[in-house]
Parts: sequence; C-alpha cells; structure tokens
Amino acid sequence: MSSLLHLRVVNQPEHTQAVLRLLEDCPGATHLVLLPGAGVRPAGDVVEADVAREALDDLLTELCALGIDHHGAITLESIDTALSDAADQAEIAAPGEGADAVVWEELLARTGEESRLNFTYLGFLTIACLLAAIGVITDSVITIVGAMVVGPEFGPLAALSVGLVLRRWDLVRRALAALLLGFQCAMVITAGLVALGYAAGLFDESIMHVNHQSDFVYQVGPFSLIVALLAGAAGMLSLTSAKSAALVGVFISVTTVPAAGYAALALVLGEPGRAGQSALQLLVNLAGIVLAATIVLLLRNRRNKYQDNGRPLADG
Repeated sequence: MSSLLHLRVVNQPEHTQAVLRLLEDCPGATHLVLLPGAGVRPAGDVVEADVAREALDDLLTELCALGIDHHGAITLESIDTALSDAADQAEIAAPGEGADAVVWEELLARTGEESRLNFTYLGFLTIACLLAAIGVITDSVITIVGAMVVGPEFGPLAALSVGLVLRRWDLVRRALAALLLGFQCAMVITAGLVALGYAAGLFDESIMHVNHQSDFVYQVGPFSLIVALLAGAAGMLSLTSAKSAALVGVFISVTTVPAAGYAALALVLGEPGRAGQSALQLLVNLAGIVLAATIVLLLRNRRNKYQDNGRPLADG
C-alpha cells in the first residue's frame, strides 16, 4: 500500500504561486497539477499533488500559515496504489518512514469526528453493554468478546489523548462528554432491560453465585492496568500510523464495555459489591488506555519535531 496521500488545495489566486513554491520545494511531493479558476465554492485556483505521508505534516502547517484553511480549502485522500517512478522517488526523498509519520491535522480531524456524542455512538455502546450482560448471564465468553468488538469507546478515548497532547480543551470536553454521558446512558438502558428480563423469569440471582468464565470482567488486579496500558499504546500506534487493522486486537483486549454491562446487571440483581468492582474495573481500563495513548502521542510528537539532522521543525 502506498504511503502517498492526495492533497487538494483550493486557494485565492494571490496565494497560488506561494502554494506552488511550497509543493515544488517539498521533497515528498509529486504529480503537481494546477487548475486555474477551477474552484467554484470556495472560488479560486485548485492545486493538486500527491505527497508522501512523512512530508505532509510540515507542508500542512505552512499551508495553514497562509490562511488557506480559512479562505479556501485543504483536503486529503488516501492513495491505495500509485504506479509511478515519480511517486517512488518522492517516497524515497521524503525524510523518515511513512508508517512512523504522524499527520496531526488528519489525526485531529479523525478523532474529533469519532468523539461526537450522537445516536450512532450511543446505539453501538448500548448494544455492546447489552451483549456483555447477556454474555455474563449465559456464561458465554464469545458473547463478551463480541461486546468488546462492537464497543465504540476507543474513539473518544483517543480523542481525549489527542486533546490533552495538543491542548485542545474543546476536544477534551467533547470526548469526556461522550464517555461519561455515553456510558451512563448505555448502563441505564441495560439495567432497565435486564430488570425486564429478570421480571419475565429469563434468569434469577443464582447466576451471580456460580463460577463463571466471565468473572474476569469484574475482578480488578494489576493485570487489568497492564492490559489497558498495552491496549492503549497499541491503539494509538495503529491510529497514528494508519494501520487500522491492528485496532481489532485492541477492541478485544480491554474489559471496558463488559465491565459496564456487568455493573448494570449486578445492580439489578442486588450485588452492589460486584457492581462496584465492575465500575472500578471500568475506570482502571479507561484511565490506563488514556494514559498509554497520551504517552505514545507525546513520544511521537517529540520524535516528529526533529529531522534526521536534529533541526527543529515547525510545530503542527
């Protein structure tokens, strides 16, 4: 898979030459195209290029310094395949490795979108909590794993880490709202439906007093934090390097949603002790993920501030 991204810039004509100079001077840019007057809304010239991922962050910073993000537009698209010697040369000329590069504007946009508290997010989170509760009732580890996969909570957790590192407090507030209100809503709905199932005789209190394969959901220990830290680090590495396939392993590694579902079930069945342990498990995992993800971002941010020759780069 190519590490190039397609860059399209719509800018006012007076900025066209400056944009062209930036792209011509960028070692990782190629396939440069100018379409004078092609922009309709916003109006202006359109400049397109394919840029190596590792050269993109500084280029975006310089484009934004021209005010193009306010008066025009800057868009990015992934390129799956590029059959071009010029593209190969651009990737070789760009400093560093594409898999190691962090495009901060892309990361900010992605996590910002995934941190929104909306119906889709609440729907997935509620379904995941319900699956977790059913997994505990039926002692089905497979169902609990399914709840981990369905759970959408890594989006706002990643957004929280990005907001902390970049000091984007608006993103931090939005991510916290999605986490706190989302889990509260999902747990309340889960508790209500569990109560209906209990009243209908689908299960009774005895399910809480036998040895379950799923008891790990509420049993807090040192490995709870260790697993959360490892999952948070893996999740942020995969997110910043665009290797999203690795996220599947993250989603099934941490008992966040299962702990929330177990807590709702335990409260309905009169087990406040286990409900409290589950809530603590949930908090430990959430905190561990955010801590590890933030540390990874800080380390990558420090790495990206220096070229191979040690010259400081402009902050993104």
